[in-house]
Amino acid sequence: MLDLRPVGYVIGLLVVILGAMMVFPLLVDLLDGRGEWHVFLESAVFTILVGGLMALSCANGVKEGLSIRQTFLLTTMVWLALPLFGAVPLMLGATELRFVDAFFEAMSGLTTTGSTVISGLDDLPRGLLLWRGILQWVGGIGIIVVAMVFLPELRVGGMQIFKSESFDTFGKILPRAQAIAKQISLIYVSLTMACMLVYMVMGMGPFDALVHSMTTIATGGFANYDASFGAFAGPVEYAASVFMILAALPFVRYVQLINGHGTPMLRDSQIRGFMMTLGLLVAIAAGVLYYARPHGGEEALRSALFNITSIMSGTGYASADYMQWGSFLVMIFFFTGLIGGCAGSTACSVKIFRYQLLFASIRNQIQRIRSPHGVFITRYEGRPVNAEVLSSVISFFMFFVVTLGVVAWALALTGLDFVTAVSGAATAVANIGPGLGDTIGPAGNFSTLNDPAKWILSAAMLIGRLELMAVYAILTVRFWRG
Repeated sequence: MLDLRPVGYVIGLLVVILGAMMVFPLLVDLLDGRGEWHVFLESAVFTILVGGLMALSCANGVKEGLSIRQTFLLTTMVWLALPLFGAVPLMLGATELRFVDAFFEAMSGLTTTGSTVISGLDDLPRGLLLWRGILQWVGGIGIIVVAMVFLPELRVGGMQIFKSESFDTFGKILPRAQAIAKQISLIYVSLTMACMLVYMVMGMGPFDALVHSMTTIATGGFANYDASFGAFAGPVEYAASVFMILAALPFVRYVQLINGHGTPMLRDSQIRGFMMTLGLLVAIAAGVLYYARPHGGEEALRSALFNITSIMSGTGYASADYMQWGSFLVMIFFFTGLIGGCAGSTACSVKIFRYQLLFASIRNQIQRIRSPHGVFITRYEGRPVNAEVLSSVISFFMFFVVTLGVVAWALALTGLDFVTAVSGAATAVANIGPGLGDTIGPAGNFSTLNDPAKWILSAAMLIGRLELMAVYAILTVRFWRG
């Protein structure tokens, strides 16, 4: 029988940590004197109490490590439990959200999706705005840990190809896992602080700079204003684009860099593929805006760079309503969101390396057809890729497409129109943020959707953030039979 105590112990500790983080928005509201501080005090006490009791009740079952089944369950349950408690301040605070809306918002935050059901952000207490930023910031560093530690171990979606790069053989040139985790945390905090300082230098107020730096580095996209990043339109978009790109690169390469090994970052085929794809898409979008739309040269480049980077990295900021840019660019934005950033980053969606492995496999199959007696080996960064990795990647693509179709079909059954259903499915499963159309596009939000649609999208965000397989595995009867 599966022992749930180790899983409950870890979840309880993480819930306590989440509750402790509510002190920061509490202090902000207390300093502002708006009387909202008690919301976070009550939420923190409740969250810490429940999390503490859970950890204490499960402490007697803690062992040295977790089994594969326990790891699968922990990976999924953490992203289910934290939104439940993250939603509490959103229900008790000025937003007074219903449970379904508060859970949707918290799930969107912790999965760094960036879809929102809240209107009137400009007038919200700063404590709630900070809490939304904290949810995304915590989710961002959390997914890096999941991508580097859990998914390679669980052989999810081809991630096992990075297992030797992160914690198995890294000891040859780097400290072991605990030291690497500390360095990743330091890099994450440093990037956030650097982003905040740059935003302040470029004209943002300290509070806006803080919250937007947290949601930029997390590639989350929650903003303090209904106009999203359009409230700061101008040169600051270049700075935001740079930091979104930095957040979409593999954090393990930063660890190597600060340990004196910069060559792997320069040679990483993921990074090269990401930068080349991004550059091509930005050039196409800028060209269309310059020649077919009323945009000057600099404005076309800035708008294209910011919005394409935002969608491709899964950040989900918008500086303009790109639904007004014509059907060609709208389709570019749709498919750009299905590309994603690099594995081991805060970025979401399919990820560049999976496309690279898929195309390498297709190329090999074509070569075998041309030369039936030849021997062709699929390679990634010069190393042979075994059949297990390729099978895992192909399975991921299959499940990704099927999941998109099922979610879109389910959303259509709730009464949503075709564009909203399809783009809603894509933005949730790929954790992008805004969808397409007048309802959930860059100029709208998800508040007007019906409750069943919000529940479906919440589930899709969870499934997409954990790379599909980690969630699907625990839904099988065999998993529980052991």
